[in-house]
Amino acid sequence: MRHLVTRLSVLLVAVGLSGSAFAQQPSPDASAQPAAEKESRSPWLLVPLVSSSPKLGTALGGLGAYMHVFDPASRVSLFGVTYRYTSTHSQIFSAFARTSSGADHHRIVLITAFGLIKNDYEDYLGTGQPLKTEDDLKAVAGRYLFRATGDWFIGAQGSAANVQVLGATAEDDLVLETLGVRGFKSAGVGAVLMHDSRDNEDMPTTGWFMNVNNIAYRKALGGAESFDAYRVDLKTFWKHGSGHVLAVRQYNWLTSDAPSAAQATVTLRGYKQGQYLSPYMSSLEVEERLAFHPRWGATLFAGAAGLYGEALVPLDRSIYPTFGAGVHFVLKPKERMNVNLEYAQGIEDNRGVYLKLGYAW
Repeated sequence: MRHLVTRLSVLLVAVGLSGSAFAQQPSPDASAQPAAEKESRSPWLLVPLVSSSPKLGTALGGLGAYMHVFDPASRVSLFGVTYRYTSTHSQIFSAFARTSSGADHHRIVLITAFGLIKNDYEDYLGTGQPLKTEDDLKAVAGRYLFRATGDWFIGAQGSAANVQVLGATAEDDLVLETLGVRGFKSAGVGAVLMHDSRDNEDMPTTGWFMNVNNIAYRKALGGAESFDAYRVDLKTFWKHGSGHVLAVRQYNWLTSDAPSAAQATVTLRGYKQGQYLSPYMSSLEVEERLAFHPRWGATLFAGAAGLYGEALVPLDRSIYPTFGAGVHFVLKPKERMNVNLEYAQGIEDNRGVYLKLGYAW
């Protein structure tokens, strides 16, 4: 389940990692402030988590988190846990913390995850070969950022994981061996440069975000392999009309000397992580976020990802498009946090339904 480990790194280094706008949030409209304060009285967040697709099956679970503000100039901090159980009998538990303190000069993200992940691929890596795997996952990752000047942050991050990948049958083990896919220990550290002028992390309406980071995985740190991963994440937001927002994201994931399971993968909604792998991935997404009511809205989105470089198994195509739509409900008006339900359609039977806290990015 190396794909999940690299996604944890994305959460940490590109949150929004790949997984973080921490600017002070503007005060709500005066007429709506009493109602918003009443709604925000409870510091607890309880959100159901649902995802379903032909390639992933159906996952049900929940998120519970405690909100806290360390000082008036800092953003809302979250401390929580998540749990998911899937129709393939997988279980994933994670605990996380996302903090802002010292007048938003210090930002920390920590996450740890444990799980038994059972994958059922109808067409693994485009080989036409069905494959079932069982992955035993243990992972921990963290990131610290310091506001250097204005909206610019510098920091460091690290992650460590112990992943064992087994085929569900002897035939599946043979496929894994043939393709060179195997579990391994990984440990790495890296640097982060970030710009964040968004007015809010969870429901931004203006500003732009840039996150440039790397993780150097090394045997000397306790990993089984030495390789490098680089990510460049760009997002921008324009408010227009009666509270509508146009959002654009351009994301790059580049690897060097990475083993097969740790190479870049399509990160778009509608696609299964790790279904298609290559040394490099770049994507572009455009999303319109419509506001129909102070609490209700909708999303319309489209995008495409490109895989390039010498893949382990030659892919039938290099471009993977997606499009979809969804609705959201503002759960905490004062903190501007929402619950989002979306449907995404890709190609070759890639599609998915997702219910989660916040937008996809």
